[in-house]
Amino acid sequence: MGLLIPRLKRAKIPRIRDCVIERVWEIIPYQGNIICPYQAEMHMKKRRDRVCGADVHKDLIVATITGDDFQPIRENFGTTKAELGKFRHWLVANKCEQVAFEATGIYWMPIYDALSKTIDTIVANPLQIKTVPNDKSDSKDSTRIATLCLNDQIKRSRAFTDRDRDLRMMTRARSGYVKTRTQFRNRIHKYLSSSGVKLSSTMDDIFCKSGRYILNCLAEEKPIEEILKGIPSGKIRKKQDEIRSALENGLNDTNRMLLIDALEILDNLESKMEKLSLEILKGVQQKSKDLAIVMSIPGIGFTSASVILSEIGNYRDFQTPDQLAKWCGLNPGENESAGKKKKCGITKKGSKHIRVILVQAAQTISNMNKTALSRFFQRLIKKKERNVAIIAVARKLICLIYHLLINQELYQENECRKKRSSQEKSCQAPSFKEEHLTDRVAAIVDAFYHLKEGSRKNALMRELGDISMAKPGKKRPSGGGE
Repeated sequence: MGLLIPRLKRAKIPRIRDCVIERVWEIIPYQGNIICPYQAEMHMKKRRDRVCGADVHKDLIVATITGDDFQPIRENFGTTKAELGKFRHWLVANKCEQVAFEATGIYWMPIYDALSKTIDTIVANPLQIKTVPNDKSDSKDSTRIATLCLNDQIKRSRAFTDRDRDLRMMTRARSGYVKTRTQFRNRIHKYLSSSGVKLSSTMDDIFCKSGRYILNCLAEEKPIEEILKGIPSGKIRKKQDEIRSALENGLNDTNRMLLIDALEILDNLESKMEKLSLEILKGVQQKSKDLAIVMSIPGIGFTSASVILSEIGNYRDFQTPDQLAKWCGLNPGENESAGKKKKCGITKKGSKHIRVILVQAAQTISNMNKTALSRFFQRLIKKKERNVAIIAVARKLICLIYHLLINQELYQENECRKKRSSQEKSCQAPSFKEEHLTDRVAAIVDAFYHLKEGSRKNALMRELGDISMAKPGKKRPSGGGE
């Protein structure tokens, strides 16, 4: 008789989705469930025992706490300060180590402020944890978020500090005021055209000083000859015959009433924008170095620089300029199927406000001459469409801004050759100690308190223009307003 070979038994090992090995025979001894290096690496990672997933709404929070050896519990809370305090105490009492919820509009902000100081809080992008269609409820959503958090499958989104968040809200509010002003200006064009007043055909801008004078006179029903005599601009007074023929029809009572209301709203918006610009200027004063760096780039002024800094927040959160460009939605998308790649535009994911500002700056650069960025645009326009070239310049701008901010250097045109070491030394970026840019930006705020309201705008543009046109090696005066 031959030797008896014992029958081998299958090991009862839980099936792991990410592991290739599905079964193993009891030939080689092992300990626990660790059967391959991949599983060993997974077991080495720290796993939280209890986590919470919350489904956030305007007036309701549905929270579910779950864990490995823990029966899930669910509770509903409100969104008031007292209810958020109860929510925090409930999490602490149940020894919850981490809480996650979606960034639902602006409703997540007070919840994050109430929990982040006590518990590790994750704000998730809703697009990255979407659920199956037609299978959705508040309890299911909270359980799903808790399960994803327990398995470490939620990517943490960036959360701004209170100071950066306030600055971003002010810059966005100012952009909203600008849009509202444009809407009411278009309405005024509509009122004039519907009455047959062709003022916009004789003037490039009917909202300049002379244009506002004519609009105010039309609202007050002054005679045409009196209006023509009081026009402030001599250049526009030379067009008296054209303006006379454009104002012959006049306004009816309804359009005149609507014109008066629109002009009052425009004046109110202008005063609000001036106050808000002053507050923005105070907010960016703490980032005076970064403001000076961004404004040193051709085509970027104070408004654009303040919006860019407020939308980016802490630029050190990004490891590479490509990450920042991708966060702004300026990276080209990917469309590949069956080995065939198709052309597609930019992703447009991220802040649309910074993307709009960067495109506006790229449009300004396209009209410039004798700058490195304008030459880059001219090279692209020869082989690409204009819109594609503008987007490419916008992406180059944000990458350039990242490099300058990380290295704390001013923008400087590269006019030196690499072959000559002597020229390389002369082309080094200027330091802030030599230029005193911090004091210069701080002087802008002081100018607002010493000047009258009519002179503030001109003083602001003059002070900021001096910074944007800074030349290396030249020391500027640090005087404020008179």
